[in-house]
Amino acid sequence: MTVIDLVYFNAGGGHRAAALALAEAIGAQGRPWEIRLVNLFEVLDPRDRFQRATGMKPEAYYNARLKRGWTIGLSQELRILQGLIRLGHRRLVAQLTNHWRASAPDLVVSLVPNFNRAMYAALAQARPGAGYVTVLTDFADFPPHFWIERGQDQHLVCGTARAVAQAKAAGYADHRIHPVSGMIIRPSFYAVPPFDRDAEMVRLGLDPRRPTGVVTFGGQGSRAMRSIARRLAEFQLILLCGHNRRLAERLRKVSKARAHVVVEFTPRVQEYLRLADFCIGKPGPGSISEAVQMGLPMIVARNAWTMPQERYNADWIVENDVGVVLESFRGVREAVEQLLEGRERQAGRARAIRNRAVFEIPAILAKVIEERERATVAASGRRVVAAAAGRNGGRIAAVFP
Repeated sequence: MTVIDLVYFNAGGGHRAAALALAEAIGAQGRPWEIRLVNLFEVLDPRDRFQRATGMKPEAYYNARLKRGWTIGLSQELRILQGLIRLGHRRLVAQLTNHWRASAPDLVVSLVPNFNRAMYAALAQARPGAGYVTVLTDFADFPPHFWIERGQDQHLVCGTARAVAQAKAAGYADHRIHPVSGMIIRPSFYAVPPFDRDAEMVRLGLDPRRPTGVVTFGGQGSRAMRSIARRLAEFQLILLCGHNRRLAERLRKVSKARAHVVVEFTPRVQEYLRLADFCIGKPGPGSISEAVQMGLPMIVARNAWTMPQERYNADWIVENDVGVVLESFRGVREAVEQLLEGRERQAGRARAIRNRAVFEIPAILAKVIEERERATVAASGRRVVAAAAGRNGGRIAAVFP
């Protein structure tokens, strides 16, 4: 049986969500593969030395910053991180090589940025016949050394025309670039059963006749949601706080006398999106893709606090006319009023986007596996011919497959 490692980490939550969604889609298609979810940081730090030294896991610092909205300056910090990764390249490759020699995957699928140079090099040493695929979980790369690494014999799965163009510019041949129709989102966003929207709105204490917005900033939430809730006091809102319990408690106090529903972490995001007329949040690839899948126009802000890898996402919203991009959420009330005026047009544009990436990627992986198997058979045949030539003094009359 073919063994496939889906590599993720928990920084931000979107990488793990993509890995889980892809594993679910592969299982539903009945592919004859063994799927293993591999947390990269657990491979690199199996004894939790970083946590013991600092009091937190490597991704916890990043997630804490997302919760507090401390994202300004991340471009510079990203380059520092990438420099440290390059300095530690030999050690990273050695650790990963040992891991993959022991675990012996046939294919590694990376759903993480920054580490692909080291992971690819390690797999090539440990498992020369194995395949390597990077699935970009962002709308575009943030070069250099973020998603797309030059000079590697790997495959790239790209969810936008911008990412495809970046892969070509980096020197990848067409047969190594695999366009798909969007970002990975959970299969549950496609299998939405009928329901009584009015009854569910009433159950939540909301008026089915009034416009309703969902506010979501990913799995860690954001303190920006407090300001948005105050500025939209007269609007019906569903505030999804993710794992940020403190934020949820504060929002309940702010929204106590208002038509605001505060929700902590839930796997049922799609059910709340179904109730809404628009969505407000950060320009994260997952948040945008989920809103668009549910036919919701999106309001986001793009400014110095926007994470560098997410800045193109705001451009994508404008290019596809599926929402409003602000310089600051101080203008969110006016943006909501503007969006509601053109809601039908932008909702129609969102519904016209057909993102089936999570179902398209397994077929791409199957092609990569077939290619590797053919290459392995061909290499084996060449070794047989070479051995026979050696036994016959280099004279071979004919070679039969």
